[in-house]
Amino acid sequence: MSAGGAAGGDAAAGELMGVVLAAGKGTRMRPFSEHWPKPILPVLGKPLMAYQLEMMAGLGIRSVVVVIGHLGHEVVRTLGDGSRFGVRITYVEQEETLGIAHAVSRLEQHVDRPFFLFLGDIFFATENLGSMVERFRERSLGGVLACKREPDRDAIKRNFVVLTDERGVVHRVIEKPRHPRTDLKGCGIYLFDVTFFDAVRRTPRTAMRNEYEITDSIQIFLDDGYAVEAAEVVRDDMNVSYPADLLELNLGLLGATGQTNYIGADVQSAGDSTLRGCVAMDGARIGANVHLTDCLLFPNAVVPDGRAVARSIFTPEDEIRCASGG
Repeated sequence: MSAGGAAGGDAAAGELMGVVLAAGKGTRMRPFSEHWPKPILPVLGKPLMAYQLEMMAGLGIRSVVVVIGHLGHEVVRTLGDGSRFGVRITYVEQEETLGIAHAVSRLEQHVDRPFFLFLGDIFFATENLGSMVERFRERSLGGVLACKREPDRDAIKRNFVVLTDERGVVHRVIEKPRHPRTDLKGCGIYLFDVTFFDAVRRTPRTAMRNEYEITDSIQIFLDDGYAVEAAEVVRDDMNVSYPADLLELNLGLLGATGQTNYIGADVQSAGDSTLRGCVAMDGARIGANVHLTDCLLFPNAVVPDGRAVARSIFTPEDEIRCASGG
């Protein structure tokens, strides 16, 4: 897997804003979620969300609103004002996590122009993301949904499907379908006009999860008569839901670089230790007679002397074993 570019939209997106939702608790990522909000988990030397901010910067977006909640101070500490990623960040707090549409509803007073919306806990590899902007402007659309053709039906059932006509015009979206009627999956990147907030305000809580689903907001938007299109611009996406997902993402990106290992700054390793297929973040320390294969070391993690381990994640507080195959 490799990070995708945003070619084709640098000038066109200058009038857009960016939004990233980074308020979730990530309970399935424990023990990481006790110290690290999912959007700032380390991915090949950078916070996960940094890849999204850099995509936005590549599109010419300079102003980004980040919605924070669980351990929001850690997100702020890690990302700062956004300048090192080419953007200016404003932080908005979501005090209750009641679904994506609820998070979007916190944004209305902070967003005054069309906006890209990213879900902050997903790694995206995209192609020609700027084409979403071109379609949005040329066809005077209310929205564009980033999609991919998903061969894995279980992955579709965990997300949402997008039903379109032959021109790519969306007429229905279905959250977590039990019986998908298409392989066109929505992927957690959206481009909306500010009129979308009218639909968000009228979105009811769902019976299934007692949350405000963005797919319900999109359907209300469609039913109001706004034109929304699907754009197949996502090559790959990984929702980092479990520790093994984070390991696989790092190892996949490492493999795409062609390097044997990724070694961050100030990593200390004893001379008789070996690493093969490992990602060691800044400040990690590796003891004597240590042999690691396919492992991830968080910043400032410590691996004690004499360890011979495969497929583990080391943090400053824990070691998490990840079974082969996830």
